[in-house]
Amino acid sequence: MNVNEYQIAAMRTASSLESKDLILNGVLGLCGETGEVSDHIKKHMYQGHELNKQKLIGELGDVCWYIAILAQGLGVDLESVLKRNIQKLQSRYPAGFDSQKSIHRKD
Repeated sequence: MNVNEYQIAAMRTASSLESKDLILNGVLGLCGETGEVSDHIKKHMYQGHELNKQKLIGELGDVCWYIAILAQGLGVDLESVLKRNIQKLQSRYPAGFDSQKSIHRKD
């Protein structure tokens, strides 16, 4: 499955097809799911919990679902979002990541 096929499949389970609803649901859901990922890592790092990779994979899938519906609400496909991100990173770090360029970055 490619990312645009994923986005189409994800839309099957969206509760609304209105752009404003997809955007708001996407943003709020993304905040909640990233919080769940963060909480799992926090518990592993600082509270002695085992790192449950299967749980994290499931949570990452939920993050992807919310990104997919948010992109749909914005009227853009996921492939375009991903390509644009890589173009930005290649422009910012043409030779690969550089901590000094990151610290002194202007954009």
